[in-house]
Order: sequence, then C-alpha cells, then structure tokens
Amino acid sequence: MKSKIFFTDQYKEIESKIVAVLNSHEDFLTEATARSTRAVGDAIEGILFDEFPKILGDCCKEYSPSFARRAMADLAFKDQDDIYYIVDVSTHRADTHFNMPNITSVERLARFYEDDNNYFVILSVKYSISGVKATVSRVYFAPIEFFMWDCLTVGALGWGQIQIANSNYINVQRYSRKKWMLEFCDVMLDFYPKEIEKIGTRIEHFRKVRKFWESKPEE
Repeated sequence: MKSKIFFTDQYKEIESKIVAVLNSHEDFLTEATARSTRAVGDAIEGILFDEFPKILGDCCKEYSPSFARRAMADLAFKDQDDIYYIVDVSTHRADTHFNMPNITSVERLARFYEDDNNYFVILSVKYSISGVKATVSRVYFAPIEFFMWDCLTVGALGWGQIQIANSNYINVQRYSRKKWMLEFCDVMLDFYPKEIEKIGTRIEHFRKVRKFWESKPEE
C-alpha cells in the first residue's frame, strides 16, 4: 500500500513542522554542549522524541520512541492505514565540511522491505550554532527510496552499511520503491566483488607478513 504521508504533500508539511518546533524551543544548549556535535544531536533527538506525536498529528495512530540500542531506527509509528514506519534520526551541523552518517544495514533493509506496508524513513536535521543557540535550516523527512543513489554510498561493515555519502549534498525525489530496490541490488552486486578483491589483497599481504616472521630466528 502506498503511504498517504509520502505520496501526498503531507511529508513536506511534517518537515516544515519539525523546523518550526525545533526553532521554537527555548535555548536548550550550554556553552559546553554547544561545542559538541554529539551533545547537540542528542538534544535535538530528545526534543523530537517528545514532540513527534504532536508533529504527526492525526496521521499518527500509534507511536513508540523507545528502541533497543541495536535496533534499525530511533522511533516508530503507525498511520491510520496501519502502515508501519521506522525512523532513523540524524543531525548535521551546517559548518562542517564532511559528514558521512551510517543509515542502516543492507541486509536488514532488504528483509524489512519484503513487506510493502513497511517504510524505512530518514529524518535528517541540518542546523547551525551561534553561541548557545541552535537554528535549524533544513529538514528531510522521507523514505530511504526517495534518497537518490548519487547521495548514498555503502560502507564495508557486516553485510554492508548504507550511508549518506556527504550530508552537505542530499538529493530527495519521490520515487518508485521497486526501481530503487533494483538499483540497490545493482549497487550491492557491484560492491561485493570489489570487497572480494580487497580481501584477496589483504590475504596476500598477511602471507608475506607470515613468511617474514617465519624467517626470523628464535630469540
């Protein structure tokens, strides 16, 4: 079933509400926390976890902000059609030159998307800091299949980890899940042979290291 949130302009309204809610909060940073991107990100996420049902409004039927540490995402909700959304929250400080956040495991996403009623959603918050004031300038709230592959990459962790290639460039378009998943498979079928080549090189390296140590006399 197609999501009414993402196949109407509801998701853009939600993006605008998130910006408004975050910018309407009283200053929630100290001089110490303002210097830490991790602390600022945690503070922004905390506000979102508390305010998200209000932001979603009538389109939210059930909401859960509590996930295990190793879960796929940070919060979850169901809409009135019982479509299930899990949301990965990430933050990006605008004056940093490079930021490459992990999104999710390729294997977990493939399993999760076996059910058409599941949506894996990225909520990305771009902000700047002046003193102890955080100002949000842009929010992306969209399913992963709206994020085009020119702004994504895959990192070599476990089965592979989908990442935003650089948070300074994000390309979001309304897109077909089937097309995106086929492109995803092509990306992985290109990725794994390259990893095999790297592993072959590493194996050869440690064969040489072993020979070096075999030739050493005992002390």
